[in-house]
Amino acid sequence: MALVIRMRQQGANSRQRFRLVVTEARAPRDGKYLEMVGWYNPFGKTDENYFIDIPRVQFWLDNGAQISDRVQSLVKRFAPEVVKQLVAKKVAKVAKRREKKKKEKE
Repeated sequence: MALVIRMRQQGANSRQRFRLVVTEARAPRDGKYLEMVGWYNPFGKTDENYFIDIPRVQFWLDNGAQISDRVQSLVKRFAPEVVKQLVAKKVAKVAKRREKKKKEKE
């Protein structure tokens, strides 16, 4: 079961709000989800238009969940340390793979 953290649309089409949810990758956009980890209101005041439960996002990322591009940009804007840690993990994985290929060639 592949998990992803993505946005779930709420509200009217002209006044959309979004929930940041953990769901299965194959589930519909507005379908069932496992956990709500935050919300985002693009029409709200700039200092009151979001909530992200950073420890829960970090928990799900540590347990193998992927993160969508839009949610990653929101998390990067409001909690850059989570994205830095995610990128560092990816860089380490690529470096390890390169070392392994380098040893195999020798």
